[in-house]
Amino acid sequence: MKTRTFNRSTTMLAQRPWTERERRIVWSGLTGRMAIAIEPLVGMAFFSFLTWGIVWRAHHVPDDATLVVIAPIFALGALAFLGYFVAVTIAPFVAYLQTLRPIYIVYGYVRYRGCDEYSESDATGYMAALCADGSVACEWECFGNDELPDRTIPAVAEFSEYAGIHKIDGKPTGLLPDAELPLLAIGIAPRNDRR
Repeated sequence: MKTRTFNRSTTMLAQRPWTERERRIVWSGLTGRMAIAIEPLVGMAFFSFLTWGIVWRAHHVPDDATLVVIAPIFALGALAFLGYFVAVTIAPFVAYLQTLRPIYIVYGYVRYRGCDEYSESDATGYMAALCADGSVACEWECFGNDELPDRTIPAVAEFSEYAGIHKIDGKPTGLLPDAELPLLAIGIAPRNDRR
């Protein structure tokens, strides 16, 4: 999901902080992703060490300057592993930083609508939290298997700008799991398939 619009001033909306349980779930996802990110960190360190070793040897061994030509190849490998590390960790890190921002509460409506000309090719539509006057508080583009139906329901919605709607009328939407995540979020994918 990606946030599409935010037309309302956040100072005008009711808000609450993230609970410790909600923050712990996001933290567990981040630590799980960091466990996966050990691989690119080790690869980056190894290729950086090889690069440094080749350059050092080329400067300290006479007539061995040809090795400096090989060093950029290993440096590119180190940069590739750095890119891999950033790609693996950026989304969960940004998600955890969002737990420092408030969760907004809107006494209004939740609107679902289909795709429009600005939608990505694999989008299924949009969902939005609307204020009581019908103005859009926040809207998110959705992705999945089924096209979203056009409908609007009166509701009290709790949402965060980054993640989406957490609760509708006090009932969780499934954005955060109901149960505590296992250590490092290992095994979460098979648990979700059992529903």
